[in-house]
Formats: sequence, C-alpha cells, structure tokens
Amino acid sequence: MKIVTLDGDTLPQPLNKPCWCKEWDYRGSTSKNEVAAALNKAEIVITNKVELRENLLRDLPELRFICVAATGFDCIDIEYCRRRGIVVSNVPGYSANSVAEGVIAFIFALRRHLKDYLHAANDEWPDSQHFCLHHAPISDVRDATLGIVGRGDIGSHVARLAKAIGMNVVFAEHKGAHDIRSGYAPFEEVISRSDIITLHCPLSESTREMIDMAALKQMKPGALLINTARGLLINEADLANALRTGIISGAALDVLATEPPAASHPLLDPTLKNLLVTPHIAWASHSGVTNLIKAVEYNLTGYYSGQIKNRVV
Repeated sequence: MKIVTLDGDTLPQPLNKPCWCKEWDYRGSTSKNEVAAALNKAEIVITNKVELRENLLRDLPELRFICVAATGFDCIDIEYCRRRGIVVSNVPGYSANSVAEGVIAFIFALRRHLKDYLHAANDEWPDSQHFCLHHAPISDVRDATLGIVGRGDIGSHVARLAKAIGMNVVFAEHKGAHDIRSGYAPFEEVISRSDIITLHCPLSESTREMIDMAALKQMKPGALLINTARGLLINEADLANALRTGIISGAALDVLATEPPAASHPLLDPTLKNLLVTPHIAWASHSGVTNLIKAVEYNLTGYYSGQIKNRVV
C-alpha cells in the first residue's frame, strides 16, 4: 500500500509512518505539475491544501482514500469523489481551542490598537515629554457586542470565551435567510449592531465574498472585522478600501484568498492602520498541532481497518 503526503511542510512536525504501510512518500511540498506523478500507484493521499480536482483524479485509478489534514475540504472535488467511490475524510474540531484563543487575542489587540502602540514605543516614546504616549483611543472589550458568523466547533468556542470576558454574543443567521432559527439574529442586523464581527463559516457559493462593500457599509464606523476561516469570505479589495477610508475601524486576518499572497497584496499594505495579518497560523498552537496529527493517524488506521472515521464522502 502506497501513501503519499503532498504538503507535509504545512505541519510543524511530520506525521509518523503507519507500521502497515509498505511505501511512504512524505513530500514537504508538491507543485501542481508534480502532483500526478507523485500520486502514481498511490492508494492513499494526505493533503492539507494541495487541490485534487476531477481532471487529476480521473487519471489515478488506484486512489481509494483522501485524508485531508484540515477541517475544510474545499480543495477536494467532493462530487467527483462521490461518483467514483473515493473515500474522503477530514479532521473536524482539532483546532477549536487554538483558533478561538487566537480570535480573542485579535480582539484585544485591535480594541487596544496594539500595532500602533508597539510602533509608538519604539519611534516616539523615547522623545516624549511625559511618562505615557496617547495615540488612538483604547476601548474596553467587556460589554462589547461580538457578532459570530458560523456556529460550528470554532464559532461556539469563541462564544464561550467571549462570554467569559463579559462580551455580548449574537450569532448571525445565513445571509439573506427569511426564516430565523432560535438563537440566531438576521445577518443584516448582526452586521449593523455588532462592535466586532468574526467569521467562522465554511466557504461555499453562498458565502463567497459575503463581506463586500455593501456589508462593510452596514457595519458601525468603529466596528472591527476578524477572519480566521477562509480568505474568500471577504472581498479583499473592498476591505482594503473600507480600512483606508475609515468605513470600519480595523481588521485582523489569519487567512487570505490566495496563500501565500503576492507581496503587492492590498491587505499587506503597511500604511493601513489597525490591520493585523498573520500567515494562517491561528490553528497551530501545541494542542492544535497535536490534535491534528493524532486525528490524521486515526483516520489512516480507520481506513486500513475498514472502519472509516470522520468521513466526508
């Protein structure tokens, strides 16, 4: 049995070879034009973000199992796998604590203008006439309203942490929905009355660029936007314009539409104030990495033993 890992370098530590695996090809990275050759005669593939679409999969007759080393599986052609009988498993919930803590950290950093004050400490404080240096106003987190879009493992965990520090939490119903479920508020209402919006929904045709200029203009002028889910949930050009013109007060992003981004990406502009961008690492705390590796190994063993775990299709 041949197992190929396509992008092992996305994990801070390598996966262990299963004792039952005869051929173990652990690749740190694999370019698009290398994928087909790398998967020749493979029965199992492990991928984090390398795309596996029909045009590639149809030429891999021996492939039986795709293990996605992540929660999101939008890199996989699920419909083709269903038709072909290729089993797909993912790793749900492994990073809920890690990402949720990252969101809370973003909230504090943005509400306290941490980026601005870190620069001020180096550039201006040594020449100050006073013991302190006032720039942007610092806002309390307690009693602020947090609007959460997405109520899965991560969104629910964010809500628990936010309530613990005194925030008011409201969950948004699907954008454009007419029927509002118990425990939710209309999307437009949540957008307009929240001090902070945080995104935790999957990427789909209905959520793609759900945060565009129209949505940004519905937000409070002092509102903040946080995205640790998928970059394509946001129209990035619109967000850059909204930050530049003061339509919203700030944003924190752990994901972008294209990763890695071009150096000229509009949201990597250092002149944009109160914007924090991290390189898709909110999931990567010690617990997140440990949980992920254990779950991938669990999924592999499940396939080998005929008891599929965390099955997507």
